[in-house]
Amino acid sequence: MNTIGLNIILKMGCICSKQTLIINSKKYYIREHLGEGGFSTVDLIEDAMTGKYYAVKKIICHGIDDMKVAMKEIEYHEALKHPNIIRCIDSAKYGQPDPVLNSTSEVLLVLPYYQRGTLAHELALRSSTNNHMLPIDILHMFIRICEGVRAFHEATPEPLAHRDLKTANILLSNDNMPIIMDLGSVAVARVKICGSSEAQQLQDMASERCSMPYRAPELFNVESYCMIDERTDIWSLGCILYAMCYFKSPFDTVYERGDSVALAVISGIVSFPEQSPYDEDMHDLILYMLKVNPMERPYIYSVIEKTHDVISKLEARA
Repeated sequence: MNTIGLNIILKMGCICSKQTLIINSKKYYIREHLGEGGFSTVDLIEDAMTGKYYAVKKIICHGIDDMKVAMKEIEYHEALKHPNIIRCIDSAKYGQPDPVLNSTSEVLLVLPYYQRGTLAHELALRSSTNNHMLPIDILHMFIRICEGVRAFHEATPEPLAHRDLKTANILLSNDNMPIIMDLGSVAVARVKICGSSEAQQLQDMASERCSMPYRAPELFNVESYCMIDERTDIWSLGCILYAMCYFKSPFDTVYERGDSVALAVISGIVSFPEQSPYDEDMHDLILYMLKVNPMERPYIYSVIEKTHDVISKLEARA
C-alpha cells in the first residue's frame, strides 16, 4: 500500500481522545484515528484556538532515505498549487533517524479535513444500493480530476507523475469537488531505464507504492531498456473512470479473487456489464486510456479534450 494510499473513511466519530499535539508552536487536540498505511498514519485533529478540524499525516522515518522521501513530499505540496490537489497547511520534522541507535524521526503534514471522505467511500455506498451516478455528473467530476493530474504532468522544471491515482486517493468536498491526495508516491514522470538493475528498482518501488488494480502494465514488469513516462497515470485514470461507472476498477474483482492482477492487466481485456446505464461513448473514453502499450496511450491534454467532446454530446442530447 502507498504512503497515504489509505482507504480512509473521513467522517466524524466520537471525540474520545484528550491527547495534544504541538506543530510549529500551534496546539492541536487529537480527536480520532482515521487510517494508516505501510508508511504513515492519519489522525483527525482540532485546532485548540479555533476549533477547526484538520487531518494530520504522520510519516515515520527509519533512516535518511525515508526522511528524504518525506521531505520530498512536502516539496511537491509546495510546488503543486491547484484546486484539485490537496494542499499542505503546515509541516514539521521531529527527531533524526539513526538505524544504529534504532531511533526514528517523524514528519508531520497538516492537511484539510474533508468530512465526506474519499471517492472510494462514495462508490462503496452507491454500490450497496446499486445507485449509479448520472453520466454527466461522472464526466464533470472526472474532468476536474484530469485537471489536477494535468498540474502534475505540466510541472516544471520537469513533469511529475502521481503513480498511485485511485478512487481511495481522491477526496470529495461538500460541493462534490474531487481533490487528489497522497503525494507520497509522486515521482519524476520520465524515467529512462538502462539495465536490469534499474528496471528491478523501479518495479520494486511500484510494488510498494502503486496499488495493483490501478497500476499501469509497464510497472508490473519493467523492461531492462525502456522509457517510463507520465502516461502511467493515464492508465490509472481509465481505471478510475470505470470505477465511477461500475463502483470498482476493472481489475478489482481479479484482485479480490486472489488471481494474478499482473496477468489480467497485461492482457488488456476490459469487459463492461451487459446491462449498463452508460453508452458507447463512455466505454470508448475508458478504453481510450486503457491501452496496454504506453506509447499508444494518450497524454492528459488529449484525455481532457476527448472528455469535453463526450460532455458536449451528452448536453446536445439533453
